[in-house]
Amino acid sequence: MAELWAHSACELARLVRAREVSTREVVQAHLDRIGRVNPALNAVTVVLAADALRAADDTDAALRRGEEPGPLCGVPMTVKENIDVAGSATTLGIAALRDAITQRDAPHIGELRAAGAIPVGRGNMPEFGMRWHTASALRGATRNPWSARHTPGGSSGGDAAAVASGMVPLGMGNDGAGSLRWPAACCGVAALKPSLGRVPLDGDHPAPFAFQLLAVHGPIARHVADLRLAFTHMCGRPGGDPWYAPVPLEGPLVSRPVRVAVVTAPGVPCDSAVAAAVRLAAALLADAGYGTEEGQPPALERASEIYYQIMTAWGRVAERQPPVETVAPGEFARFWELFEPAWTAAAGGAAFDPMMERATIGHAWHAWMERAPLILAPVCARQAFETGADLDPGWLAGWPSALRMTVAVNLLGLPAVTVPVGCEEGLPQAVQIIGPRFREDLCLAAAAVIEAGTGPLTPIGPPAG
Repeated sequence: MAELWAHSACELARLVRAREVSTREVVQAHLDRIGRVNPALNAVTVVLAADALRAADDTDAALRRGEEPGPLCGVPMTVKENIDVAGSATTLGIAALRDAITQRDAPHIGELRAAGAIPVGRGNMPEFGMRWHTASALRGATRNPWSARHTPGGSSGGDAAAVASGMVPLGMGNDGAGSLRWPAACCGVAALKPSLGRVPLDGDHPAPFAFQLLAVHGPIARHVADLRLAFTHMCGRPGGDPWYAPVPLEGPLVSRPVRVAVVTAPGVPCDSAVAAAVRLAAALLADAGYGTEEGQPPALERASEIYYQIMTAWGRVAERQPPVETVAPGEFARFWELFEPAWTAAAGGAAFDPMMERATIGHAWHAWMERAPLILAPVCARQAFETGADLDPGWLAGWPSALRMTVAVNLLGLPAVTVPVGCEEGLPQAVQIIGPRFREDLCLAAAAVIEAGTGPLTPIGPPAG
């Protein structure tokens, strides 16, 4: 049998249910893996060993009593530091919140626990989750398991690196501007950004309007089947979230062949390896019977501009907060200052009403997706950047356009699955499958086809140097 830490979440749950291994053995194997590889990666910021082993023992005792185990029985997971985990601090990556210990789980974390999953650690993130590289003054920088020179992505970079390196089979993060999909692409793992309203936001900590509209919680895993397993048990508790929609997880059948619009250049040229990854994924889908055709989403550039306008007006709340440099001094404050001109330029011409224009763009996308309900596209027009690149004003100027496709998905509340498709020059490559709202099932099915044609890339050990 392979090392327990190398197994998928689905396989671990099967082994525990079959009593082939104990839950304690599973949890201890992952804690040992964290102890071996995390010092080189700094992906897990806080190890919840005592609580995790206690939960494992409770699960094993319940199994001995003949109680029915949950579908995620004994599966270890990390949880990003901006998601509530009972007994742990919800820091948002900010030093001032290092002792902000909460007494309850976020709704979806409670649901995952009820299904048998066990939090074993917290995932690193940048301050506020507002950077596409994972580093903070509180926790330091996370390293990419593939290359010490390249970013692990952000803002869910700690969880992506932990999953990629075998520290856990599941990570829980969130995505307001690619913060699940981008680190998954950088680290060679899979991620699901659900539809707006699928997974409840925590009602005890109301977020600014822009984050309520644009950001969602979702899972990271090494296998698409594990994304599906986790997602199935993240959507059932409304938690007081007014956006929550109790929609069936499986939608109606669509006409066959399922058509896929292939976007190889989302308004800007892509790195050659990025474009090649999209073409490879398109070929795999076509071989499996999907109908693929080149396409370009309507109003893509304007969708990105409206995203930044909404985030500027209702997300940054600068007038309500102390200056950034007093809350998050150092590298983040420098990044924020340098990114400001690019952010302002990315917002484009002011809309009379950004929400009204969002609706207009949404109608246009809906009509366009009537022909091809799935979109295959890059997560970003660029590969994982070398660390420090996002502190270069010239480099930052082109970043919003490179990420245009991804933030449009956030703007419209659509689901998307990122799946790896191979390596180029030592770095993982990935694509995203985007679907109509509440059709995660279609995205996951297509992602599974791509995964079957390429195979998972991970787990991988820490990089040398």
